Amino acid sequence: MSSAGDSGLPRVAVLGIGTMGRGMAHSLLRAGFGVDVWNRSPEPAAQLALDGATAHERPANAVAHADVVITMVADADAVREVAFTEGMLEAMRPGAVWAQMATIGVAATGELDARVRAGHPGILFVDAPVSGTKGPAESGKLLILAAGPDAARPVLEPVFGALGQRTKWLGAAGRGTRLKLVMNTWLVTLVEGAAEIMALADSLGVDHSDVLEFLGEGNLASPVALVKARKMDSGDDSPEFSLQWALKDIGLALAAADLPLPAVEVIRERWASLAGSGLGGLDVAAARHGLGESAPAR
Repeated sequence: MSSAGDSGLPRVAVLGIGTMGRGMAHSLLRAGFGVDVWNRSPEPAAQLALDGATAHERPANAVAHADVVITMVADADAVREVAFTEGMLEAMRPGAVWAQMATIGVAATGELDARVRAGHPGILFVDAPVSGTKGPAESGKLLILAAGPDAARPVLEPVFGALGQRTKWLGAAGRGTRLKLVMNTWLVTLVEGAAEIMALADSLGVDHSDVLEFLGEGNLASPVALVKARKMDSGDDSPEFSLQWALKDIGLALAAADLPLPAVEVIRERWASLAGSGLGGLDVAAARHGLGESAPAR
């Protein structure tokens, strides 16, 4: 099966070389995989070629010899365009696995799974979004939420082993996305909570170090909230998981939910206002903005 020469490893194509795709490709190269890459703007793929990947101008060319194809593009429309309009699926070899690892929502994932089974029965479709940001992607420490046919598991095992510290298999395609939306909604509420308690601390004259201490230990400890609160404390809005992508995921979760989530709706409205003011490309720690005077950079 493998096209990666003498390594015995499957050949992998990574389509979408943004923050996450770049880190994932680096992890695969470090583990010895043959890696083909494509990106809408060619510069990121060309940079990876300097590290040993093979860059391509078209998605169809990138996947032609791949055993595993990973899509990590912006949203459902971008996945559809790459897979169908630009010929990715037509170019994939029979028996190859498509690991759709971007967060695109429940409805779109179900649509893709159905279209692959109906029109490309030789391709194995796996819904495999990830939990983790820039650092875990670069270091191969992602949590992979995989869902799809059992036949894909042995092919993906070494690939996911290079990308993540753990893979959780959840059953039929779609279940990975459902869990990812739940987890990201929890993340969003933690970040908003951190932003609001940091603003409250400023309002009450409470020292940030005391707040950070409680977030780091004891029965109020929250590692994620602590990381983001530290970024807020230092005025560091450099993107790890950007506000605009979190906002997209909030929308996907609300669209899939069959019950009201009033607190999440309020967060979406506030974060949409922040994104509309030009902060969308910043880290979710930028949620601290708009809540009174932000902490000065230190």
